[in-house]
Amino acid sequence: MANTSSRTLRLLSLLQTHRYWPGAELAERLEVSVRTLRRDVDRLRELGYPVQAQPGVDGGYQLAPGAALPPLVLDDDEAVALAVGLLTAAQSPVAGTAESSVRALAKVVAVMPKRLRRRVDALRSSTESTWSGPGPTVDPGVLTAVAQACRDTERVEFDYTAADGTALRRKVEPLRLISLGRRWYLVGYDLIRNDWRTFRLDRLTAPSPTGARFAPRRLPAADAAEFVRSRFETMPRAHLVTAWVEAPAEQVRAKLGRWATVDEGERRCRVRIDADSFDWAALALGTVGAPFRVEGPTEFVALLRDWSARFADAAGGD
Repeated sequence: MANTSSRTLRLLSLLQTHRYWPGAELAERLEVSVRTLRRDVDRLRELGYPVQAQPGVDGGYQLAPGAALPPLVLDDDEAVALAVGLLTAAQSPVAGTAESSVRALAKVVAVMPKRLRRRVDALRSSTESTWSGPGPTVDPGVLTAVAQACRDTERVEFDYTAADGTALRRKVEPLRLISLGRRWYLVGYDLIRNDWRTFRLDRLTAPSPTGARFAPRRLPAADAAEFVRSRFETMPRAHLVTAWVEAPAEQVRAKLGRWATVDEGERRCRVRIDADSFDWAALALGTVGAPFRVEGPTEFVALLRDWSARFADAAGGD
């Protein structure tokens, strides 16, 4: 039997379908007795959820039609972080997650206070996502503040740390947020450099809207995601890993996205990965789900041997 908290959430989820539930059927779905169900309904009422009951042998329960549900029992940052996670999952290439994430996101946003709905709406209207994976963490407050500035076409100032460690205050006309690869990027017109720039959000702090609106300039690319890709592809990489993978090229491309060059082969393909760390290249090849043999470099082969020994030890291997 599920614990009380998770069972109560499950009960609320069933009642939110706005369907009338006979008591016996609802208790059966929750795998509890009718008496326990009554206690769980009382618990929801104590939390402010308007659950109506029809007495009698064939009685049942439903949420009051048209009733406004109470706010989420989350603080502001938790609620927005939850919405960001659902938004990312809704754009995920993982089969079966997108549709359920969209439904969950709709439910979460429906019970959010207006001030939080505005932040989530800004995220939905100002972001694009492509293939994603583990990457640097971004402060949800930074993400939502910049997203609102994009949506409102409002100039924003922020502190930014460049790749060489130089920290500067930047003033930007923000265009769009892009989730690309393993990172979030802001595409905007830098008013100090007088040129279009991309900014990694994990290096961006203290965003401050200026109150000054602007007319969006024409981006020198088909779209913001393509602009980030073009900048990304011209950046120097620390490591080039090459390997032969025993799988069709189409299957490998579906797993690795744009972050690897895959050459065609009959039953196997050659993969080249430009990576800023060997760890990322190892994770990428591992996610393909097919045997592979590394051509080089030797440092990467050494890393795989070290990982293999540690994984075998963790799994109880000899």
